[in-house]
Amino acid sequence: MDWRRLGGLAGMAGALLFVTVFMVEGFLRPGYDPVSMFVSELSRGPRGGIQIASFVVSGALLLLFARGVAAELKAGRASRAGPILLAIISISLLVSGPLVMDPAATPRELMTLNSRLHWAFGALVFSLAPVSCWVFWFRFRRDPDWQGFQGWTLLAAMATTVAVVLFSAGPTRPPAAPNDFNAYTGLIQRSLLVPYLIWIFAFAWRLRRRAGRAA
Repeated sequence: MDWRRLGGLAGMAGALLFVTVFMVEGFLRPGYDPVSMFVSELSRGPRGGIQIASFVVSGALLLLFARGVAAELKAGRASRAGPILLAIISISLLVSGPLVMDPAATPRELMTLNSRLHWAFGALVFSLAPVSCWVFWFRFRRDPDWQGFQGWTLLAAMATTVAVVLFSAGPTRPPAAPNDFNAYTGLIQRSLLVPYLIWIFAFAWRLRRRAGRAA
C-alpha cells in the first residue's frame, strides 16, 4: 500500500470536508452567527449530527494523512515529531466530535463532562496547530524535496500563531464579563482553522503529487 498517495488523498478530503461543512452549515442554520459563535456550536440542535459527523470523518481522514507524512519523511528533522503532532491533532478532532459542548455562556463549574472534554481536546488542536507548522517549516527549509513548500508553511505558522495569541488574550470565559473580543469569537477561531486547513490541503496535494511521480 502506498501510504503517501492514500495519505495525500485523505488529507485533501479531510481538510476540504471540515471547512465546507462548517461554512455551509453556518450559512444555513437559523440564528447561527459565524462571527461570534464557535464552530462546535453547530453540533447542538436537531442538525447537530452533521457537524458531529464532520468532526469524526475529517479527524479519521487527517489521521491517514499523518500516516502518509510519516511514510514520506522517514528520517531527519521532524520525521517523528511532525507526524506525531498531526496524529494528535487528528485524534483530538475526531474524539471531540461526539463530545458536544454546552452553550458557550455556561460557567466552567456548571459544564458537563462532555463539554469539559470537548474543550480539552479542542485546546490540543488549537495549541498544537501552530507548533506543527513551525516544526515542519524547520524541516522544509533544509529539505531539497520540500523547500518549495517552506513559504506556505511559514505563512501558516505565523497566521495560526497570531490567531492563538488573539484567542488566548482576547475573548473572556464565564463567569468573567464579556469584552469587545467576545463579539468576534467565531471569527478569531476561523482565523486559525481556515489557514491551517488550507495548509493541510496544500501539504496533502504536494504529498500525493510526489507519490505519483515516484510511482
